[in-house]
Amino acid sequence: MTRLGFSTLGCPGAPLDHVLELAQVNNFAGLELRTADDEFTHVGLTAAERRTLRTRIEDAGLEILSVNSYVRLCAVEEQPLEAHLELAADLGARGVRVFPGDDPAKPGKASAQTGASLTPGEIRALDRVASAPTDARILLETHDSHSAGAKMAALCRHLDAEVPHHNAKVIWDSAHTWSHGETPAEAFELLKPWIDFIQIKDEDSTQDYQPVPIGTGDYPIAELLQTLQGTDYWLSLEWELKWHPHLPPLAEALPATINWLAN
Repeated sequence: MTRLGFSTLGCPGAPLDHVLELAQVNNFAGLELRTADDEFTHVGLTAAERRTLRTRIEDAGLEILSVNSYVRLCAVEEQPLEAHLELAADLGARGVRVFPGDDPAKPGKASAQTGASLTPGEIRALDRVASAPTDARILLETHDSHSAGAKMAALCRHLDAEVPHHNAKVIWDSAHTWSHGETPAEAFELLKPWIDFIQIKDEDSTQDYQPVPIGTGDYPIAELLQTLQGTDYWLSLEWELKWHPHLPPLAEALPATINWLAN
């Protein structure tokens, strides 16, 4: 049976009580916790606050799929990856969501292990993964510079070749790979060795792949479910209400998602 989760990006600023109620009323069992100063999840939580947060989520019978940071793994700027990994470990989360955030316009360099070209940002990402503690996974989302499954799979192959004991996996944002011309089946075959869980949302390709209310777009959800038949990946609704306030509230999107998947 498909296990369902959702991101707190869909209820920005909401208190924990509200998030737990949304999950329990709609029979969602997993959470992606958006991590920011204006949310109840952030790296400034004290040890006691972390214990309380973890206990309340576990007592509600929920699993934390990821602590969703805004770390850009390929970027030059300083971002607290280690602090987010520590938070994820303290909360018992599966890992920390990161973005690639590369600048692919810069000249590449051949990998010593594979011979393929790596950008300076990708080399930086490999170094950060290699030096990171392994108490929690680094979860690379198919996003921005590596939205396409082919691009993310190439980076993951480099990781496997050059950082053999790494603890990184992929969050497959299935709408992003689709918007880059890959069918669900094509993207799945590319990413299958590294997928941790899968994000879903409805989008409209006639509106430049903008997120739309569930069931009103043309994302091929039936193709995705057919592709995943026989697997047990988590599906997590990434409801981007924070960035797209025209969308319906998460309280409407969650039951609509169940119907979308069923029909």
